[in-house]
Amino acid sequence: MTRLILTTSDSGAGGLRQAGIADIVVPFGFRFVGGPLPSDVQLATSLAPRSAQHDQTFDRWLRKTYRKHFGESVDEIGLIDLCERCETVELWIDPDPNAQLTLSWLLDSLRHREKIVSKLTLVQADVVIGNHRPEELAEWRLPAIAILNDHLDTASAAWQAYRAPTPRDSFNLLSKDLSILPRLRQAVGELLEELPMRATGLGATEMQMLELILTGHLHPFRLIAGYMKRNELRAFDYWEIGSLLDGLAHCPVPAVSGLDEGPFTLEMHDDRERHERYSGSTLSLTALGKSILEQTDDFSRHNPIHRWWGGTELTNDRLWRWDRANHALIAP
Repeated sequence: MTRLILTTSDSGAGGLRQAGIADIVVPFGFRFVGGPLPSDVQLATSLAPRSAQHDQTFDRWLRKTYRKHFGESVDEIGLIDLCERCETVELWIDPDPNAQLTLSWLLDSLRHREKIVSKLTLVQADVVIGNHRPEELAEWRLPAIAILNDHLDTASAAWQAYRAPTPRDSFNLLSKDLSILPRLRQAVGELLEELPMRATGLGATEMQMLELILTGHLHPFRLIAGYMKRNELRAFDYWEIGSLLDGLAHCPVPAVSGLDEGPFTLEMHDDRERHERYSGSTLSLTALGKSILEQTDDFSRHNPIHRWWGGTELTNDRLWRWDRANHALIAP
């Protein structure tokens, strides 16, 4: 019997492979936060038979997997084919918001493929899988819950809500019973907190970074590491957090001063001199940054806003906000 695990991070997949608890482990690497959503074509292509447009390293790995487990050499193969060939398909899902969005998308994409759905089970982790050693993962005895129509309906509702052109449908999810996907409600709430705050125009992650600078995290990599350590189930990853810091420092009226390099890209990391300048920066709050922390000024009053929250395009004149104190969505 061929046992397949689909999981939500490369690090988690690596640990599960080394733990030896499944024949095949495949990660899904999509990021659904921090930028525009992948197109429907990109998402469909990720599940379809492989082609020249796919990642060639992954393509070679998938071909090797087919030969090893099914004794076949094929020209065009895809993850849908792999799921159909395996006897069991387990979804090992991290608890963070992006992983919950990945679960919602995947179940929505597979809901009409009855042959695959009939062998799907959900293994919902309460901690980040990739943060644990393979020998620990090998000892885990998490329940595997068979996927039912209620799982599919809830996942589809969550995915379609997040893709909508406003956050209203996602906010409305909080009034529904989401318990069949046990980490979904928390993820939706954390995502809504990343909308600009009612008083300040900044999301929860940006506000925490300002707080960390105020309390002594004065160098950018220390700041990023401090935020990540404090927020294991954070919405944003390393690259997205660095980009948010860019936005606070490199704008017409900065909230943060002293960031000597940027943008926070792979090219900057690969350039030794630029990386050293970035690392050696000493950060401080500007007058605007201090006022924002005191909730007496609004970042969007002084700076252009253009970013994405799911399918919602946020701009200064179309700035959906989150009232954290009252758990309320504020329309532009």
